Amino acid sequence: MTTHHTFCRICESLCGLEVETRDGAITAVRPDPAHVATGGFACVKGLKQHRLYASPDRLMHPLRRTDAGDYARASWDEANASIGAKVAQLRRDHGPNSVAMYVGTAAGFGVLHPVFAQGFMTAVGSKSMYASATQDCANKFAVADLIYGFCFTQPFPDLEHTECLIVVGANPAVSKWSFLQVPNPVKRLRELERRGTKVVFVDPRRTESAKAAGEHLFIRPNTDPFFYLAFLREILARDRAGQGVIDHARLRRYTKNFDALWAVVEPWTPERTATVTKIPADALRGLVDAYLGADGAALYSSTGVNMGTHGSIGFWLQEVINAVSGNLDRRGGTLVGEGVIDFPAFGSQRGLLKRRDRSRVGDFPSVNDTFPGGVLADEILTEGEDQVRALFVTGGNPLLTMANAGRLREAFGELELLVCLDIFQGETASLAHWVLPCTSPMQRPDLPFIFPLMLGLQSKPYLQATRPVLPPAGEQRDEATIYLDLCRAAGLNLFDSAVAQRLLEFGKRRHSRRLPPGAQPSVPQEFMLDALLRITGQGRFRDLLAEPHGRRRGEHRPASFLGERVVTEDGLMDLAPPSLVAEAAKLEAHFERERRDAHRLKLITKRAITTHNSWTHNLDDFVRARTNHLHVHPEDAARLGLDEGAYADVQTDTGAVRVPVAFNADLMPGTVALPHGWGHQHARGLSVAAKTAGVNVNLLAADGPERLERVSGMANLTGFVVDVKPAAGPFEPTSWSGIAAEG
Repeated sequence: MTTHHTFCRICESLCGLEVETRDGAITAVRPDPAHVATGGFACVKGLKQHRLYASPDRLMHPLRRTDAGDYARASWDEANASIGAKVAQLRRDHGPNSVAMYVGTAAGFGVLHPVFAQGFMTAVGSKSMYASATQDCANKFAVADLIYGFCFTQPFPDLEHTECLIVVGANPAVSKWSFLQVPNPVKRLRELERRGTKVVFVDPRRTESAKAAGEHLFIRPNTDPFFYLAFLREILARDRAGQGVIDHARLRRYTKNFDALWAVVEPWTPERTATVTKIPADALRGLVDAYLGADGAALYSSTGVNMGTHGSIGFWLQEVINAVSGNLDRRGGTLVGEGVIDFPAFGSQRGLLKRRDRSRVGDFPSVNDTFPGGVLADEILTEGEDQVRALFVTGGNPLLTMANAGRLREAFGELELLVCLDIFQGETASLAHWVLPCTSPMQRPDLPFIFPLMLGLQSKPYLQATRPVLPPAGEQRDEATIYLDLCRAAGLNLFDSAVAQRLLEFGKRRHSRRLPPGAQPSVPQEFMLDALLRITGQGRFRDLLAEPHGRRRGEHRPASFLGERVVTEDGLMDLAPPSLVAEAAKLEAHFERERRDAHRLKLITKRAITTHNSWTHNLDDFVRARTNHLHVHPEDAARLGLDEGAYADVQTDTGAVRVPVAFNADLMPGTVALPHGWGHQHARGLSVAAKTAGVNVNLLAADGPERLERVSGMANLTGFVVDVKPAAGPFEPTSWSGIAAEG
């Protein structure tokens, strides 16, 4: 038996782990009690992940789709030759942009995977990049680029010192702290409360986080922009009344366009916004009192705001509030972390993630060098120059995570080439022409991913290195090696550099000779991670390995961002970018829709601690309920004639699902919740998940250029209006909508 010290890569928390192996298998996973930051905590997903990875469903060799529509084993040589030839033909006949890529969340939690995926697309010469961010967080990236000059500049609450924390549309007890590494979130929330911090959760549901600590305030789904408008208006009104709540000298030194804000917020008094948010004016003013009265306060939000119809406006206003109140870059307020290099400065100087091109369909700006996933179906189905004809899906499952999944499924059927790199054959991979077997996080060396490594997005900054806990099995290969080989097969050079291609191929040959007999060839991943550490002045990979519980880095520094690390052209934070001001001017129409629909039900998403988006459902322990449920407040259920356990039909103008009902008094009346990530009935390679009866909530959400948010290109995946009625027929468990297909 051997004990390994490593860290989890399922989410931002990166919890330190002790992993026991024997005879080439993991026998136990425990939290690392001596870890410098996570200190003996790991969630149930992290502690059982080895059972998920050891599933008999794991992909062990490449698969090709046959003419009969089933799948047959193939060799890597066959896969590379076929895929490479098709990519070369499409580039020649239809141009490089006809080859597209979708990068999923799983790709982002490693260091090398996203780098080599982008390197492949750079080799192709294609700008047709899509990412999971346009489902849940592209608003934050788009706004950060406009106000701070770089998309990855993401301030976070100083949890160690804040006296007031207002959390809008986030549930860290279940979903962790988005973008920020905060282990053991419930413990941290309770520590805040014991320290005397005022913690308030603003949410349509009394979440697990609100039950753990602090106070809770209901808000009508998808009205967050009006909450923020009233909050900011109250601050500005008090300042205009001479109460001295704003340090104007500080604002003049570090920001611009403050004078444009009053015109944006003036119409939105707390009394007016209360008619749609359902937050009483006095309650909102009480929040402002607490926020302004604290010696360090922070507003923080996540997907509940991001995935609404105006997520960019909500996040922009939140950042403006934190800035004009003096809480940005302040001890106890919000801080901007520092990574192993100044990545925003590095990226801005080299144009990384700064593309200014626009989508063919819908004319959307690229965000993080990617286009909106909500127009991917249109890009495939709309004829013309640069029509998408091939798609590489790497570390993701868009058929379960993107809006209007039914239409997207039809579009994928029109592709000339669909290639999925994954560890299982899930829903999207069940339509692919080629499925390529990848290594799991436990089978690769690694460093913390880009947010903690390059941006310092950690509540307690540290570094850690890990070697593989297990070797790859069968013919599994790491993504870096796969993309290098695909470039060679297509006659291309990774990163469009012949030097890089030759050096990496040489490194691969040399490294592969040192591997055990029968092992799959591989690029020298550890060597590349070592080079990254050395270049950034962090020493050697092996020295970091000698600190198995992690190496603490310096504490975050207040007053180190404004005037120092803002990378706009003039070095000033832009409080009122014209594009955001223009979008805010359109909120009157949204306000009127909210008034019109005041008595209609709105649907929000919901996540369970045992599931992570769509890819942990293939373990019995994580899907004991075997289905998702429509959570309904008992008052609404009585009004609609719904019985607990009976089925209901949920419908929008996009689609419909049939799902069992569960009563939930934690919901704000007028709100229903349906967990996402379900709908595995058509997955060929998920023997456990495919037997569940859950429905795909994203069949209800709209895609297409007319239904996306203009600034970020995000689809509206939460807080939209639905009609709910008792089921009009029997439940069909083999359908990912729960409704039998007509005919």
